[in-house]
Amino acid sequence: MKMKNKKTEQEAKKLESKRLLAEAKRKKRMSSSDLQREEIETSEEKQSFLIVCEGQNTEKSYFDQFKIPNAEITTIGTGHNTVSLVQYTKKIVDSKKEKGTTFDQIWCVFDKDDFDSFDQAIQLAVRYGFKVAYSNQAFEYWLILHFNDHQGGAMPRTDYGKRINGEISKYGAFYDADGSKMVDENFFTYLQSINPTSKKSRQQEAISRAKKIFENKIGMKPSLSESITTVYQLIMEIVDLKED
Repeated sequence: MKMKNKKTEQEAKKLESKRLLAEAKRKKRMSSSDLQREEIETSEEKQSFLIVCEGQNTEKSYFDQFKIPNAEITTIGTGHNTVSLVQYTKKIVDSKKEKGTTFDQIWCVFDKDDFDSFDQAIQLAVRYGFKVAYSNQAFEYWLILHFNDHQGGAMPRTDYGKRINGEISKYGAFYDADGSKMVDENFFTYLQSINPTSKKSRQQEAISRAKKIFENKIGMKPSLSESITTVYQLIMEIVDLKED
């Protein structure tokens, strides 16, 4: 009986050795990025984001560029604004929940523009348990902060396109502010690049600038806080996931 058990143990060890060898060979064939991606996906549950945007072009095309191994990002461009966008988000969330789908983070992304219901929309979103990435005046202000250390003073949104292209055109990128309003791959790559002067990532510089402006205006109504953007708060969540 002991001999039979010993033989069984030896066979089990051989099978385990073969399995480990095959696994080692498989991992050796994989690139380091593929291996890292697999380890992240198998060690953690993906965090789910629902990002509902006012804009159907700029905001959606920007957030769609983020490829995060350990997160599922669902971006919806609606054409709705302020209060109607928050209410539309509530309908989406309720509909998804009925079908068994929930999200770890729900974000509403909208601008002040000329809407009077801006503050009301922010309050309504918070009441529903949503997070808000708002901009006064518009989302493009967040993009501008990637290369301009603006201090939060008034800036006409009609100047946004000119300011953006004045910076990115020398790198072969273009933002069609009066047309498609899409953040294409070239533009996004530039936003993610390193500032050769500071040696810091432009994205991190934008986060720092937006955060400083926000903190300097704490206590003011968002509708009166031109210029300001809280998009950096959403990006910080995404960046943290990316760097885990």
